[in-house]
Amino acid sequence: MQRSVVKGLEDRLAHMAAVAERQMTSHHELEASLRQLYHLLYDTEIDEADRREVAGVAPLLLHALFVARMRLRDRIPAWQAQGIFTRTAQNALRDVFRIARYAIDMLGEIASDNRRLAPGEKSKRGFTGTGWNTLVHPAYDTGYNIPFRSGDLILMRGSAHNSAAIARIGDVDTQFSHIAMVYVDPDGKHWIVEALIEDGSVINPLEYVLDHGLGRAVLYRHPDAALAARAAKLAYERVLASKTGFAPHIPYDFSMRLTGRRKLFCAKLVAQAYADASNGEIQLPAYKTRFDHRNNKQFLKAIGVKAKESFAPGDIDLDTRFDLVAEWQDYRLTPLLRRQDMIMTKFFEWMEKRGYHFEETFFIRVIAVFGRLSSYLSERAKNLLSSVFPKVPRNMSRSCVATIVMLHKSAEEVIPALAALDDDNVRMTGLPLHPREMLAHLERLREVSAGRIGYLRGKA
Repeated sequence: MQRSVVKGLEDRLAHMAAVAERQMTSHHELEASLRQLYHLLYDTEIDEADRREVAGVAPLLLHALFVARMRLRDRIPAWQAQGIFTRTAQNALRDVFRIARYAIDMLGEIASDNRRLAPGEKSKRGFTGTGWNTLVHPAYDTGYNIPFRSGDLILMRGSAHNSAAIARIGDVDTQFSHIAMVYVDPDGKHWIVEALIEDGSVINPLEYVLDHGLGRAVLYRHPDAALAARAAKLAYERVLASKTGFAPHIPYDFSMRLTGRRKLFCAKLVAQAYADASNGEIQLPAYKTRFDHRNNKQFLKAIGVKAKESFAPGDIDLDTRFDLVAEWQDYRLTPLLRRQDMIMTKFFEWMEKRGYHFEETFFIRVIAVFGRLSSYLSERAKNLLSSVFPKVPRNMSRSCVATIVMLHKSAEEVIPALAALDDDNVRMTGLPLHPREMLAHLERLREVSAGRIGYLRGKA
C-alpha cells in the first residue's frame, strides 16, 4: 500500500519539533540537524493521487508547520547562550524558515483551490482573509484580532521584481524586501514610518500600506511597550520634521551602510529609532546580512551598495528580542512571489558562478538618462512619466536606474513561460509547481539561450 503523503508531512513536522526540543551539544550537531531538516522539507513530494487527501487537511498542516517553525525560533536564545548559534547555524536556520514558508504557501494555495490573482484584481489587505491567511504565534493567539501597537515592526514583500532582487542580494536568500515601523498617535490614528527608494523617508496611513499590493507580511513586537512606543515616536517626529520644513528631506541610502544619519534605508530607520530610544542599548540587527561574499561585485556597485554587511529586512527573523506575533500571506499572490524568487535565485547564481552580467543597450541608456532627468521634475510630472520612465529620486545613480530597468525587463521576459508551466501543473494535477521544478526549468532555459537571458549576457 502506498504510504500516505499526509503521514509523511506529519513525520516532518514531528522531526521539526524534535530538533526544537533536542539538547544540542555542539554547533556541528545544530548545523547538521538544521541542514537535514531543510532537505527533508525541500524533498517533500506530493503526488497527484494524494492531492485530495492533502487538500482536506491543508489548513491544519500549514498551521502545524507554522507552530513548528515558531518552536525553532523560540529556541534561538538557548542556542545563543550555549555559544553554538554560529554563522553557519544561523544561515541553516534561515534556510529552514524559507523552505517552511514555501511549504506553507503551497498548502495554503491547495486549501484555497489554487485561486490566482486575476488581472486587475486587488490583493487582500494585509492580515485579512480566511483563518489560514493569518497565522498567529501560540503565545499571542487569543482567537481575536491582535491590535497593532506603537513600535511594532512589519516585515513585508511586494510583487515587484526588484523586491525579489532586494530579498536575494545578501549571503542568504530571504522572502522579504522591506521593513517599517507602526506609530499610533495620541488620537489613536495608526501610521507607518518607513524609508522608500523612490520617496526617501515618509509617513503613510497604516491602512494604505496594508492595502497596497502586499504578498506577505510579518508582525514583530518588542516586549517593552514603553520602549517600543518611544522608538516609534522618535522615528515619527524625525520624519515629520523633514516633511514640514523643520529639517531637511531624508533621502534613501543606497549604500546600505548603517553609519550616518543624513540618509536612511528602511531597516536603518528602524535600527536608529530603537538605538535612540534605548540610549544605544539596542543595536539592530542581532545577526547581519553580508554582501562581501558575492562575486557579482559589478551588480552591487551598479545599484550603489557599499556596505560589506548590513541590516537587511529579513534579519529581524532571527532577532528574538522581538516576538514574532503573526504572519500573513495572500495565497492568490504567493505563486507569483515564488516564481520571482526562483528567477532571482538563478539570475544571481549565473552572475556569481557563470560570469553573467547585465549589458546596456541604447534603449536602456535612454531610459536611464531620462529617468534621471525626471527626478528633477515635480511630483505630478514624475507620476505622469512613471508609465514610461522610472520614478526615481535625485540621488539614484544612472547606473542604478539602468540596472533596475534591465533586471525588471529580463525577469519579465522569463516569467510568462514559468507561469504557464505552473498553471499547466495546477490544471493537470491540482498542485502548484515545486520550487525545485522551477529552478530546473530556468536552468534548461539558460542552456538553450545562447548566453542571452533578457539583458543578461554570459557564455553559452
